Amino acid sequence: MPIREEAWAQGTPAWVDLSVTDIERSKKFYNALLGWEFEGGEEEFGGYLNATVKGQAVAGLAPPMEGMEEAVHAWTTYLAVDDSAATEAALSAAGAQVLFGSMQVGPMGTMAIYVDPTGAVFGTWQSGTHTGYNLYNEPGAVLWNEAMVGDFDVAREFYSSVFSYVYQDVPMENVKYAMVGVPGHDDPVAGIGLSEGMPPHWALTFAVADAEAALESATAHGGEVVAPVAATEFGQLAVLRGPDGEMFAVMGSATESATASKN
Repeated sequence: MPIREEAWAQGTPAWVDLSVTDIERSKKFYNALLGWEFEGGEEEFGGYLNATVKGQAVAGLAPPMEGMEEAVHAWTTYLAVDDSAATEAALSAAGAQVLFGSMQVGPMGTMAIYVDPTGAVFGTWQSGTHTGYNLYNEPGAVLWNEAMVGDFDVAREFYSSVFSYVYQDVPMENVKYAMVGVPGHDDPVAGIGLSEGMPPHWALTFAVADAEAALESATAHGGEVVAPVAATEFGQLAVLRGPDGEMFAVMGSATESATASKN
């Protein structure tokens, strides 16, 4: 069970959260789908909840911020930063729009929200006592984050200029996509691709034990299936829409994919 309790490296996706209109409805949805339990919710932090799996933090849920009740509901990916204020200056200079400037969240850390030059929204997180998600690549936790951008070349230059991203192109017919790496780490930390047919966004995939069962759970608890289960080389992949219209993917194990392909 991969568990990380220290701060993530600069530029690595470190946290995800979602603003929802009905906390209790969303808690039931994600508890049934991903096995989430919840802690927090204090008024001083706007009712923000940490979702946990096996006692480890995996994501956040919160009521909408004041004035944002009618905003589109979408999962936000937060990139780890060492210095939020310095990163904000660098992002602004590189062409990002600042939606919410660096804001300290008690002793837990410092957050900010931006729009990249191609239109994709993302956040940054400077760790305090809260280092981001502790559990990852396990059922119920984040498996993959990817920037699906409006201009592939512009986005690559933007993120590399601020986060020193290095890219490994993935050859795919009629699709622009690359793996994203950060200095000092061998494994890719995210992906970047050209978004076609959808507005630019940071896409999110959660790991599940059984992709077909996840679809049944989602539809039974107020969600929708956007794309049914499909076998990939990495596992069984499906795209869902949650109770507030938020889109995300789920992926079952490669073992599940291999078993399904034999039937």
